[in-house]
Amino acid sequence: MRYQVLATDYDGTLAHDGHVDAPTVQALEKVRAAGCTLVMVTGRELPELISVFPRIDLFSRVVVENGALLYQPDTRHETVLSTPPPDAFLRTLRERGVEPMVGRVIVATWRPHDVLLFKTIRDLGLEWHVIFNKESVMALPTGVNKATGLALALAELRMSPQRTIGIGDAENDLAFLELCGCGVAVDNALPYVKERADLVMQGARGFGVIELIERMLADDIPEITRPTPAATAVAIVAASAQEERAAKKELKEADRSASS
Repeated sequence: MRYQVLATDYDGTLAHDGHVDAPTVQALEKVRAAGCTLVMVTGRELPELISVFPRIDLFSRVVVENGALLYQPDTRHETVLSTPPPDAFLRTLRERGVEPMVGRVIVATWRPHDVLLFKTIRDLGLEWHVIFNKESVMALPTGVNKATGLALALAELRMSPQRTIGIGDAENDLAFLELCGCGVAVDNALPYVKERADLVMQGARGFGVIELIERMLADDIPEITRPTPAATAVAIVAASAQEERAAKKELKEADRSASS
């Protein structure tokens, strides 16, 4: 196979309504048996992920909390990749009526609380950024995203990003898809994720992952001409900046609505 690593998002890609069906698991087993290394890259917190996905053992590394935590299933070793949220951040959110989901690093909530999340970061002067995943909204230290987490996972595995194929569906997947030698979108992906992907599968969610795996096994993935590593790094930073601009735009619109 041209690609040695398959990096995949969880919700909306592998999983439908939080669960992975049997045919998708079988496809993962098949490509792993053929010598492909599997890496998951998800925004979920680790205990929650383990509770809904018992076959986490298929993956050599799991990047959770949108890049803030790296997990090795065979040894159960966890590596926290950034600093935890300040107490003042969590306290202020709760005072403003937002009860966030808090992981080792990540602070998550749902729309429309993104406005209060961003305001709190701004008011406290925190070096944190806001990332969207459809209706989910996450806050993380600046510079932490799925691409940074995947890069560290690949370094541990001594695998090259150029020999990695990634698949996802939402805004927060763009950064790690840019890092991979080939970035793929499932059919249910957001339109602009499809626009920026190298390939778009005809199948949605798990069916799209199965389709990709079948094409990998048949060596039916076209060779993608990727930019230099320096240009790839710039693209990752640009994807993160795009997430931040989207958050700022929503905040300005909310401020205008509140004042009118």
